Amino acid sequence: MGSVTPIDNEVSAKDAAAVDQKSLEISDSSSSSTIDVAKSGPQDTQAFGGSSDVFQDDLAEFYQPCDEYEGKHRFDPTAQWTEAEEKKLVRKLDWKICSFCCLMFFALQLDRGNIGQALSDNMLRDLGLTTNHYNTGQTIFFVSFLLAEMPSQLISKFIGPDNWIPIQMVSWSIVAICQCKLNGVTSFYITRSLLGLIEGGFIPDVVLYLTYFYKGKELPVRLAFFWTSQTGTGIVAAFMAYGILRLRGVGGWEGWRWLFALEGGLTALIGIWAWFYLPPSPTQTASWFRGKDGWFSEREETIMVTRILRDDPSKGDMHNRQYIKPSEIWQSLKDYDMWPIYLIGVTWLMPSGPVGQYLTLTLRSVGFNTFQTNLLTIPATSILIVQCLFWTWLSERINARLIIGVANSIWLMPLLFALRFLPTGSSPWAWFAISTLVVGHVYVHAILVAITSRNAGSVRTRTIGSALYNMSVQLSSIISSNIYRSDDAPRYTRGNTVLIAINIFTFFTFVGAIYYYKWRNASRDKIWNAMTKEEKEDYLRTTKDSGNKRLDFRFAY
Repeated sequence: MGSVTPIDNEVSAKDAAAVDQKSLEISDSSSSSTIDVAKSGPQDTQAFGGSSDVFQDDLAEFYQPCDEYEGKHRFDPTAQWTEAEEKKLVRKLDWKICSFCCLMFFALQLDRGNIGQALSDNMLRDLGLTTNHYNTGQTIFFVSFLLAEMPSQLISKFIGPDNWIPIQMVSWSIVAICQCKLNGVTSFYITRSLLGLIEGGFIPDVVLYLTYFYKGKELPVRLAFFWTSQTGTGIVAAFMAYGILRLRGVGGWEGWRWLFALEGGLTALIGIWAWFYLPPSPTQTASWFRGKDGWFSEREETIMVTRILRDDPSKGDMHNRQYIKPSEIWQSLKDYDMWPIYLIGVTWLMPSGPVGQYLTLTLRSVGFNTFQTNLLTIPATSILIVQCLFWTWLSERINARLIIGVANSIWLMPLLFALRFLPTGSSPWAWFAISTLVVGHVYVHAILVAITSRNAGSVRTRTIGSALYNMSVQLSSIISSNIYRSDDAPRYTRGNTVLIAINIFTFFTFVGAIYYYKWRNASRDKIWNAMTKEEKEDYLRTTKDSGNKRLDFRFAY
């Protein structure tokens, strides 16, 4: 191992005694526990994000970060710190890193989601379009978004998310502003395609960026905040639309044209700010904009790097500017252990997707006006925020994740039946209540993104896997955009029947994935636990297995 910068030991006598007994305090933002290293081995390292410190046992040499790793100079396997120090540092990361990532997601959702507010202002009628034109436009957007996911991730890994994300933001904001000049179906389709191509990859780019700063158990809650900012954008956007759409007639423009122009301009400003704000990594925060000494002290950098690698040594496999080779891409694509997550990505949002996409149109069709419709979208968004935060927190609390997806299917089933069989002539408020609860479903996106990262087992697969999972979600959106059709309006009886069938399939998809990962872990436990220490050491020295194919890797579920 190369030279490291030692860190002063500021633990109490009790802590020092624990160290002498070869135990290590592992703490995160919410709790701490003492792991007896003599009884824990590398087989526990990847289990549920990693809870043991492999750098304290006899096999430590096999888990060292590569020489090119940007934080290698701050890695110190002997470093110790107090729980209070780590909590303070995580709070600082939340303020410096997570909050700004949430702001950037706000910008993304503002520009890709304001089509809903534009619809409520009769955009389709003004442009001479039908709902089928809208469906096609959304399909074009999602296909473009999907196709851009993988190239965007590869570019991000090569030049760094801190460079690529701001470029994306400014570029798509220009297209978003140009939507104020839409004049028909052709321009509508072109701008939908360009927005998808430029915005595609943004989400996995940011997720990859967050993994540079947070441990596995900390990531789901931060991703919940991340998706809460997306959902919360719906509330802010509703109020913004309530005011901006009243500009109809000013300058000879419809209100929706002002909406695209003003909100696109706001996104451009955030993108320019991001260019100067985002640091490449925990140890590269110094700049003229962020300060010549950076955000963190040498001690804080040592804690950040060491705790990340103790939690998941695979994060030290690559430099944050290291490109992924074609052979490595192919290796990640054929990683069958990740396929259950991708299948879930295709199915789990589909039962609620069309209801959300058509919420404003549905509310207008049952009698609410433009301004009432925009305000009535707020309860669904608020419920979704609560669902996201609560279920993500609970999944870590009970150390079970995919079971939350089962809960989502159970939540949706009676609501979808109610939509399917609601009598004609029912109160508009009945349509509003049921649709609101469907849109405000049990939101497990943050959980699934985090489990994709955990189960990847390497930076290579984490990069590709994040893109593939998000591509599966975009595929779901493409299918969802075509379930509700004009000839089925306004009740969408046929469409809601399809949603019920998909929800049943999704239920069994989650259950099947749980049993698959339990079986994979049990099979490896049987082999690994039967090996002697010498056999384990020989395996780690000679194996060609990598990432989640190693015998000492355990899947989260």
